[in-house]
Amino acid sequence: MHIRSILLLLFPWSVFISQVQLAKAQVRIPLSAADSVKIIEHKQHLRSAALRVLVPSVVLGVGILAHSPVYSYTLCQAKQDMQLRTRQFFPKFDARGLDDYTRHAPLAAAYAMLATGHKGTRTAAGFTIIYLLAHELDGTVVSNMKRITASARPDNARDLTSFPSSHTSQAFLTATLLHEQYGRQYPWLSVSGYAVAAATGTMRVLGNKHWATDVLAGAAVGFLSAETVWHIYPALTKLLPQRLAQKMLLIPTYVAGGGAGLAMAIQP
Repeated sequence: MHIRSILLLLFPWSVFISQVQLAKAQVRIPLSAADSVKIIEHKQHLRSAALRVLVPSVVLGVGILAHSPVYSYTLCQAKQDMQLRTRQFFPKFDARGLDDYTRHAPLAAAYAMLATGHKGTRTAAGFTIIYLLAHELDGTVVSNMKRITASARPDNARDLTSFPSSHTSQAFLTATLLHEQYGRQYPWLSVSGYAVAAATGTMRVLGNKHWATDVLAGAAVGFLSAETVWHIYPALTKLLPQRLAQKMLLIPTYVAGGGAGLAMAIQP
């Protein structure tokens, strides 16, 4: 069951890598200096895209191995030693619920930019759809991993929902969407978003709510969920008939205790 679940989790990333390899294989021998420059830039873009998938995937793999001594005694022991030392240096740390809010801060920043007229890579409706889809993907992956691994939290051995950290995954999901939406125009926003996401994960460890590997895995899941939906969104929009897409209005909704959703209206 564990192997099947891990393969299912890694499947979207393997598909993304295969698309990168396919695009790279389609590059032809340059016919001019201009073509050569374009091809070099194209290869650099593909290399960057591959690294953005490979690095968090490796981090996620390390987290999976470290969650149980059955998989890796060395990594599991290392995470326990790290947690012990952290508690020795920060024995009374209490975030006082701040991490419940910082995980949403990058998303709030993105909507603040949209509300003040700053155009991003996607429209407001497109960004909202991407966030909701990525949030759903992230939540599904995290909840299933928690159920399958049943890893005890460092502060409560009876709570078997430690791996991975959902707070951290949500923080890195929103930080990555903020980066994709505004990072090229406003690099400081990307730095701020990821700094807040990293602070969220750090507070989860200092507060003894999660092991360090829970946080690393959560960051990887959140990042990959955001990147996956962000890059497949253009293909998803093509599935809608053009006339329907022009007449359709999507409105984000939120019900306390019920979660987020979309209300759809179609102009006749």
